[in-house]
Amino acid sequence: MAVALIYPPLCDPTAPYLSVPLLAACLRRAGLDVLAIDANALAVAWLLRRDTMESFAERVRARFADLDGRRSLGLADQLDYVQLWQALAPAAVVPGAIDAAVATLRDPTRFFEVAAYEDAVGTVEAALEVAAAACAPLRIDFAAWRTPFSLLTPDQIRRDAGPDLDPLHAWYAGPLVDRLRAAHPSVVGVSVAFPGQVQPAYALAYAVKAALPGVHLVVGGPAISQILLRIPAERVAAALGPFDSAVTGEGEEALIDLVRAVEAGRPPRGLVRGTCDRDLTDLPAPDFTGLVPGPYLSPTPVLPYDGARGCYWGKCAFCHYGPVESGTARYRERPAATVASHLKALADLHGTRLFYLSEDTLSPRGARALAAALQQAGGGIRWATDLRPERALDAETCRALAAGGLLAVSIGVESAAPRVLERIDKGVRVEHVEAATRALAAAGVAVEAMAFTGFPGETTAEALQTVAWLGRMHDDLSLFICGEFALTHGSRVAQDPDAFGVAEVWEMAGDELRSSLFWRGRRAGPGARVDDAVEALSRRWSLRSYPWAGSLSTAHTLLWYDRFGPGVFRQPVASMPGLAPVPPQKPRLPHPRFDPETLAESASEADAAIWDTLVNQRRAVSRSAWEALAARVPAARR
Repeated sequence: MAVALIYPPLCDPTAPYLSVPLLAACLRRAGLDVLAIDANALAVAWLLRRDTMESFAERVRARFADLDGRRSLGLADQLDYVQLWQALAPAAVVPGAIDAAVATLRDPTRFFEVAAYEDAVGTVEAALEVAAAACAPLRIDFAAWRTPFSLLTPDQIRRDAGPDLDPLHAWYAGPLVDRLRAAHPSVVGVSVAFPGQVQPAYALAYAVKAALPGVHLVVGGPAISQILLRIPAERVAAALGPFDSAVTGEGEEALIDLVRAVEAGRPPRGLVRGTCDRDLTDLPAPDFTGLVPGPYLSPTPVLPYDGARGCYWGKCAFCHYGPVESGTARYRERPAATVASHLKALADLHGTRLFYLSEDTLSPRGARALAAALQQAGGGIRWATDLRPERALDAETCRALAAGGLLAVSIGVESAAPRVLERIDKGVRVEHVEAATRALAAAGVAVEAMAFTGFPGETTAEALQTVAWLGRMHDDLSLFICGEFALTHGSRVAQDPDAFGVAEVWEMAGDELRSSLFWRGRRAGPGARVDDAVEALSRRWSLRSYPWAGSLSTAHTLLWYDRFGPGVFRQPVASMPGLAPVPPQKPRLPHPRFDPETLAESASEADAAIWDTLVNQRRAVSRSAWEALAARVPAARR
């Protein structure tokens, strides 16, 4: 019995993710033949080639010429026109620059040259802009994949999977299908870890099902589990679309049982429930066979590993994470000696010493035990993970963690306002967070702070306390992120909104996958003053978008910490040594018959007004409803 395990686009292409290597290890230990495919890395490598980008650039020019030749444009065409116009300049430059940019990101020398790195990252991001514009109104980056009606219905999912709206369609139907045909798998499993992978996973599955109708397609992973667990039972079959079944929860044992059932001629249909409390004592190390080395956009591997699962605190009111129906999974740790042995073996096998422990959080006790085991094992392994900033992280403990190879840590600061922290039920006080941060930084560990504003009931003054705290801690924080609170299904706030000062929570009629959740507080939350303060604060660091060096917990960031030290991002990019300004290329563009700048403002405002009507007033959304309101917007004329 051959099993193909696929990690789908679109997310971080700089390093492998944990799910497929871990599933592959468990299935191989059970005697199954496994083909592991990082379709994310492979598809991105195909996308970021000169010939591919030339094809997309030509589509951008052709689509723009078609719209520009019309006498008038409705609202949907106006939005596409603006997106295509904005992509014309990068479309003229990217094809000739993309191969060199990819080479820089894989080069062990140029990767660490600031000017070369900045240029390569800019070219890759421009390439995504061109590919998306070729399929406008698609918008993509390495964290999201979206069209105006993404994931609303199974029909819309299939529509968005078509070649006109999916720039990866040709890769799915060509290289991926060819590789699967050669392997003759009976089961193809698709692991969906992040929201930006959901639509591409469906698109990939439709292409595979069309080419290999006899294969059993199963989907799993945290992102898809969270969707399927909240859909009414009568809608699950339609929501699965091209998939025959789905594993919700932790999938190692459930997937082995599923493969055996298919082998016995009893293929399951619908949802297969995995556990969320598997004992980790005998869990094998992830198996990166067939994945590393791979076409990753990094000069050296940074490998993931799960030393623990779940959260030992498990009380934060905002939190819903992982493949569970609410909150987080039960906390479990692997034995520290086992982790150290696994990491040492993986380091020797794959020629790396950098690891990211991909988990909800690791307890201070478990982290210290691991550090001691790694120090005893030797080998110079360096690792990063998430920790709760609590009193157990005293100076002695932090020195021991650093001595045991801890390179970087992300801590959940959440808020620096005591009342907000108490309402969140974080279980720590601001002084605990500050002491832990300073102790880690003093030990030479890169500390990344994760915070947010806008928790229900938070005032502007309280939000600004968090921003001010981050600024005051500048010399101890290697990086930070300060986002906006988002209400998620399964969190305590969503389950008991009244207790948290939430006046109303609603979903959208027409959102059949229940992909969005909206809320309104009893009073207005923090506003533009906080946004401006965060923007001003950001200029004191070299922050970059995910997954580049300067974003939290990414392979590139860890590589830069390892090379330059924990303070490398504590200055603006423009002031980094060796960064010479690169004069922008100004390709010749056609003279537009419509005014792109005027359209960009007017069409965006009209579109925002329509969505405000649908989301906040009607609370129902559909393509037909949007089109009816869009028809009232005056057409743009030359």
